[in-house]
Amino acid sequence: MYKLDKAGNFIEFKNGKSIKPGGQGDYPVYGANGIIGMSNEHRERNSVIIGRVGAYCGSVQFCRGRYWASDNTIVACPMDNKTDVVYLYYELKNAKLNRWAGGAAQPLMTQTVIKQIELPHPDINVQRKASSVLSAYDDLITKNSRRVQIIEEMVQRIYREWFVYFRFPRHKKTKFVDSVMGKIPENWKLQNLGDLVECCNEGTQAGEHLSGRKYVPIDCISRKSIALTEARPWTEAQSSLQLFQKGNILFGAMRPYFHKVAIAPFDGVTRTTCFVLRPKDYQTFSYALMTIFREETIAFATTSSQGATIPYAVWNNSMEKMRVLVPTLNVIKEFEDCVSPLLKYIQGTYWRESNLKYARDILIPKLISGEIDVLGMDIAIQGQENGA
Repeated sequence: MYKLDKAGNFIEFKNGKSIKPGGQGDYPVYGANGIIGMSNEHRERNSVIIGRVGAYCGSVQFCRGRYWASDNTIVACPMDNKTDVVYLYYELKNAKLNRWAGGAAQPLMTQTVIKQIELPHPDINVQRKASSVLSAYDDLITKNSRRVQIIEEMVQRIYREWFVYFRFPRHKKTKFVDSVMGKIPENWKLQNLGDLVECCNEGTQAGEHLSGRKYVPIDCISRKSIALTEARPWTEAQSSLQLFQKGNILFGAMRPYFHKVAIAPFDGVTRTTCFVLRPKDYQTFSYALMTIFREETIAFATTSSQGATIPYAVWNNSMEKMRVLVPTLNVIKEFEDCVSPLLKYIQGTYWRESNLKYARDILIPKLISGEIDVLGMDIAIQGQENGA
């Protein structure tokens, strides 16, 4: 086991600073749970940030390059060249900092508390080898995420080509007719979104009967991505719950402008802050999904939402009445054949990433504590981040 030292003896800490989120610029603005906007300014570079207050108090992220850390974070940097910043990220992640959170009304993490926590501090070469092993897993996760992003973009482009620009197979041989939407292919119909999908409302209570399911609150759904990559234990599901099945479409109804739409890769439970949508005919699944994912659908849900402080989309007599263009079944089936393999790959993202994260998380405590000693191992050390 490696010698322990107080974090304040080898880590420099400082609080993040407030900045208006959601702006434009070249540099990401990080909050306690990821990027919250962009900025033309930056204050930090290649360092670790810790959630300081609220629901993500004690969360740990490694931020590469130049960025801005918001005021609900604490920035952690190596005090000297005897500490590798990537290793620092993993040892802070392993420390489960939320155990030391204080605060009465809401969890609060302070520099004073973190500085007193004892952490392993082996030789710099040991640190770099350990971080290289763990980084290899995170690099695979990043590459998988990028691959999924490219596939999502492909599906969206195909959808636009076929159903927005009307360049579907054999479109040149198709007769176009007048409609309230302008020229549309003959035999295509204007229908309601509710004719394509139904909103399931299978309410449930917390309890042991949920033990075979995963819990997906709205904050587990990524913005503008069909892939679901995060879920929580069923034991965290406590109130305002509803069930969903594998293959259902989860739509973030609370603050719909966040554009949260995902395919469920498993049976689970969510809260009523999401709509659980199901195509009425699974031959139309891909078309229905991509129609729901469109910016126009998100805009409709936003403008018709209710609630001044926290807007909620409304399904009954609102979104279900949104007019959509429905192609002939033959065209829909061709689209299904074309993109369904891509959507199935996207749907499997959760399991691929979960397996990689599981393997990484098993190794983290063993490598950080020295239970697995890497010093004598032939491990290629990845590029040093400090000062990069």
